[in-house]
Amino acid sequence: MSKNILLNRRRFCGAAAATIAACPFGLSSFAERANAMTEGAQQPVSAGTAIRPFRVNFPDADLDDLRRRINATRWPDRETVNDDSQGVPLEMLQGLVTYWATDYDWRKCEAKLNALPQYVSEIDGLDIQFIHVRSKHEQALPLIVTHGWPGSIIEQLKIIEPLTDPTAFGGSASDAFHIVIPSIPGYGFSGKPSVTGWGTDHTARAWIVLMKRLGYTHFVAQGGDIGSVVTTLMAEQAPPELLGMHTSLPATVPPAIAKSLSCGDPVPAGLSADEKHAYQQLQLLYGKQFAYAAFMHTRPQTLYGMADSPVGLAAWLLDHGDGWGQPAAAVVSAVAGHTVDGHTAGALTRDDVLDNITLYWLTNTGVSAARSYWENKTSPFNAANVVIPAAATVFPGEIYLAPESWTRLAFHKLIYFNKAAEGGHFAAWEQPQIFSEELRAGFRPLRK
Repeated sequence: MSKNILLNRRRFCGAAAATIAACPFGLSSFAERANAMTEGAQQPVSAGTAIRPFRVNFPDADLDDLRRRINATRWPDRETVNDDSQGVPLEMLQGLVTYWATDYDWRKCEAKLNALPQYVSEIDGLDIQFIHVRSKHEQALPLIVTHGWPGSIIEQLKIIEPLTDPTAFGGSASDAFHIVIPSIPGYGFSGKPSVTGWGTDHTARAWIVLMKRLGYTHFVAQGGDIGSVVTTLMAEQAPPELLGMHTSLPATVPPAIAKSLSCGDPVPAGLSADEKHAYQQLQLLYGKQFAYAAFMHTRPQTLYGMADSPVGLAAWLLDHGDGWGQPAAAVVSAVAGHTVDGHTAGALTRDDVLDNITLYWLTNTGVSAARSYWENKTSPFNAANVVIPAAATVFPGEIYLAPESWTRLAFHKLIYFNKAAEGGHFAAWEQPQIFSEELRAGFRPLRK
């Protein structure tokens, strides 16, 4: 961790963050309201469990260095195909990083983050950074949402307003949530583990500690991608405070199906249409799209290029196996209105994508985030064993579309299952309104 980041963590301006006109939630007074929302949160008295305010403020020198490195990039030859089958296309990446070095403004993202109540608290010797926004509706249901890879808390910024203030977004006061959005250890502004042991199971236990530390005696959890693994492990640990969970990437693949996939077998006989489609999607994922995950699972430290080259980092974060090509689809020219299988694919903007990539760069977390794959011992796909109430939403652009039949076998108290009309692997980021409506519906049976 750089000296600048350490200093920034300790620096806190007592005045409320300045309101920004381009607030992603569309409400110019959100900074002031968010500060007021946190006043009722319980605060610990022990110094060892202190919750410290946090503010983002990178020096201009870091941004100047970023642009210098982009402009000094040595490029490879163009790919020998006319598609992305060899990886991120040269022309697409050059277009993105030209915009990154000339027109992109990180300070707008900083302002969005600093308009929110952010904190840091130490758990098991590691600083955990998180956003904590309390709804104005006091009976709101506490919710912890976990991002994935190659994402960050940037993924969840668009859902904060719809979840905490549902009456302004087509919901009712009874749908409201108090929301906590932490950065996974090794990601964003959370500490980088210097020893082994911070796998998804450890993170799941830390999230339970965090929610209890915030004074929540009962809460629910949601996650996608690696966040889905963390959330599912929380549910499998089944602490009494956890009322239920929601996942946008259900771990459902039955053992016999998982064995067939690992052996490279053809589609087994007797599968339903949904099960057959899921099997074929997983075949494609394992065969052609999952190389990045296998490498991070086995050799994350070798990825030095992500710490030294912003272009190397961007290429690695863009080359993702999402069914709709997100986040890379957002940087393809003329992506507006682009559809895949009849669904909107270009739901993110270049600035959305660059906010996330720049966060990785400025915090130098490319390799530390990759190590979370090395630490993880739980498949995001193989069937879970969850006995507490669970809800699941299958988004049409997800890596694989979990069949309801498999989902009911893995989540024994499935209280909600739905196939959303739009959205992909980064559903909260791509389709925040639909995603928020799914969480409201999914957790509604648990409200008293």
